[in-house]
Amino acid sequence: MDSVIAGWRIERCSITDPDAARLVEEVQLEYVARYGSRDDTPLRPGYFEPPAGAFFVGYLDGIAVATGAWRLRTDVEALGSRATAEVKRMYVAPAGRGRGLARAVLAHLEETAAVAGATVMILETGTGQPEALALYASSGYQAIPGFGFYRDSPLNRCLARRL
Repeated sequence: MDSVIAGWRIERCSITDPDAARLVEEVQLEYVARYGSRDDTPLRPGYFEPPAGAFFVGYLDGIAVATGAWRLRTDVEALGSRATAEVKRMYVAPAGRGRGLARAVLAHLEETAAVAGATVMILETGTGQPEALALYASSGYQAIPGFGFYRDSPLNRCLARRL
């Protein structure tokens, strides 16, 4: 799917890479605007290092405009599997929106997590992100019981899809 969008490429990197760090900070500011605070989920850079995880930055015409990551989660069962990978820090900057980049990032995350052994992709999102909810619904994700840092929040939505 990456090659369908002109000028698009996605690269694996560390979450501490300057482009990644800038975009992660942008998504945190987006959470502040939508929910009133940053995402306080404890995340360590090692969560996204091989073989247990991966972090990606998407570039459109050479400019970093998107991020997405996954980490393997054998402690979360979803859709009958404990071979799960959790989507984290999925984000497309305003300059890249409306071009199918979020769908391209999601497809890339699913493909790479499946290669790493995941059979189900899981994620947390929230009611303050209707665009994300629509993307995941149109991509075949379904509601699952709550997990993760915000599992008890009434705004939290946990979703999963078989890979």
